[in-house]
Amino acid sequence: MEKVNELILSLVPSILKFDYKHFYVDYDDETDTLYISFQKPQNADDSVMEDNIIYHYRKKEIVGITVLHAKDFIQKEKLE
Repeated sequence: MEKVNELILSLVPSILKFDYKHFYVDYDDETDTLYISFQKPQNADDSVMEDNIIYHYRKKEIVGITVLHAKDFIQKEKLE
């Protein structure tokens, strides 16, 4: 429980920096894909991929992010 608390509390400053008040997060372990939506449903009309991150837009407003190979980002963080 203590480890979970530390992890969640470490996320709080980053979450509060977002303009969005609601987040919907799903992780697919089988494909190592992290889905973050700022609106439900997303209904994106455009997507842009950059460095294994797909940014989803509706009317030029970001409505979600898909992180491919999510565990690779943990490794990058450890190296920095």
